[in-house]
Amino acid sequence: MVLNKLTFTKALLFLFLCISGNYSAQNALYIPPALTGTSFNLTIQSGNTQLYPGNPTPTYGINGSFLSPTIIVNKNDVVTLNVINNLNVATTMHWHGLHVAPENDGGPHQSIPAGTTWSPSFEILNNAGTFWYHPHGEGKTELHVGKGLAGLFIIHDPAELALALPQAYGVDDIPLIVQTKAFDVLNQIAIADHMDTAVFVNGTLHAAADLPAQVVRLRLLNGSSMRSFYFGFSNNMTFYQIATDGGLTATPNALTRLLLAPGERSEILVDLSGMNGQTLNLMSYGSEMPNGIFGSPSVGSGADTMDMYMENFLNGADFNLAEFTVVPQTANPVTTIPTSLVPYLPFSEMDVTINRTLVFDTITLLPGDIPNRAEGPFGINNTTFHMDSVNIMVPLNSTELWTLKNNTLIAHPFHIHDIQFNIIEKNGTTPPVSEQGWKDVVLVMPEDSVKFITRFTTFSDEMVPYMYHCHLLHHEDDGMMGSFLVFDPFAAINEHETFAFAAYPNPSSAEWNISGKWDKKEFSITLNDLQGKEILMRSFSGISSGESITVPASELDSGIYFLTITNGKETRKLMLTKN
Repeated sequence: MVLNKLTFTKALLFLFLCISGNYSAQNALYIPPALTGTSFNLTIQSGNTQLYPGNPTPTYGINGSFLSPTIIVNKNDVVTLNVINNLNVATTMHWHGLHVAPENDGGPHQSIPAGTTWSPSFEILNNAGTFWYHPHGEGKTELHVGKGLAGLFIIHDPAELALALPQAYGVDDIPLIVQTKAFDVLNQIAIADHMDTAVFVNGTLHAAADLPAQVVRLRLLNGSSMRSFYFGFSNNMTFYQIATDGGLTATPNALTRLLLAPGERSEILVDLSGMNGQTLNLMSYGSEMPNGIFGSPSVGSGADTMDMYMENFLNGADFNLAEFTVVPQTANPVTTIPTSLVPYLPFSEMDVTINRTLVFDTITLLPGDIPNRAEGPFGINNTTFHMDSVNIMVPLNSTELWTLKNNTLIAHPFHIHDIQFNIIEKNGTTPPVSEQGWKDVVLVMPEDSVKFITRFTTFSDEMVPYMYHCHLLHHEDDGMMGSFLVFDPFAAINEHETFAFAAYPNPSSAEWNISGKWDKKEFSITLNDLQGKEILMRSFSGISSGESITVPASELDSGIYFLTITNGKETRKLMLTKN
């Protein structure tokens, strides 16, 4: 009998569902080793890992051949992270969700060449929560994460430690990095391949673990390149969400399903009291996932669909992630779900000083091309990422409302570096309770919009930007990313420099005032736009040190401009923004 493609796919799906529900040859869930202290050596290395019979799989790991250890620190620790790149290619290391200076952020601007070490040092300013770390190189994020470079970054603080929560790492406080991957016929991890049918938890296929018959804390990370997961348990039991991306919620949220897109984290409590000897599965209920999300029953419509999407038997299916067997309690079990956690004080719309809108849309690469609204290529505000461009200028200490509009036919998880935000609206309505907390990733549904409030504090830099991007890693690598520079509009002129300047107000809608140390009475200024076009050139003489000059802005289009000031001996540049 000859099977057509659809029949064959259905047969594979039936076989997979049977296996996922009843598969007995499980593998013990790997618990990444915990690194504690304030100084960490993180060696990035290549290796081979036996994931399937036959050819071993080339992989990347930190302090091992596959995956990364869990870093555990306390708020206000000053940590040093020695990232040693033993690969034969450059990479980066981004501390996803952490509030750090841009030069410590680990985005594409902090490349680590092969054979070198990058050693950022910074104070832990975030509250207790589950964060993670992974490469963020230009055009290589999916490759390096997919090959194994992903690890949790756990922060504790006094408020969290005072709560009656499970705290024993690997015993009743369990890390779960959930990923799907695609493989070729040689057992090599395939990148930009939508046939991601291998399900890993902590790098383990067909994962299984024993959990004690008490309250257990599961730290969930969706570390996949593309796939969202709709978490729930095979017995449909209630669990309690206690944290979103950026930390603890005010009270536990009782749920039976939890949607996490790539990059999102959540902590949940599961009460296994009285279940000694029972077995249950952590599942992803793809059949219940809203259409338009990668992993749901359908993405796109008509000609705008994803190649091979329906041939992937995980899409729209309910499948097993990990099998748990309940065993006797530990010596000092947590047996109750707390009624309250930590105060949650979101930002106020009354404090918003700047509104911004980012539009997700397709990008036409060549004249006459008709981009696929489900497959891309995609951009933000009609542009794609360039290393030497800054897309947004953000004043330090500004409280801002960002509106994200998705004009495509696929859901995009939007991530912003440096800060946490509060979602105030999703498609015109209040966000679900599972997203009412501190967030750094939000899933924007097709042809929907999202509004969030955030505040940019602590760090500013005249040269080094942060990133915002889609956390579908193939989209990010293709350029669905932008950069923003946090600047201090009130920064004083450096008293130790003989040729230094400051601009105010910046941004401006009318004019910029430039004050500086004019060590010579003659100098010139040139104003250029982002493309380098000269907008204005003037020469000055007889200006006293400390006196300001005015550069007009009222006739300019909104955007970013560069002001070059030279006295014939030295040259300085200022970045200016027109509202």
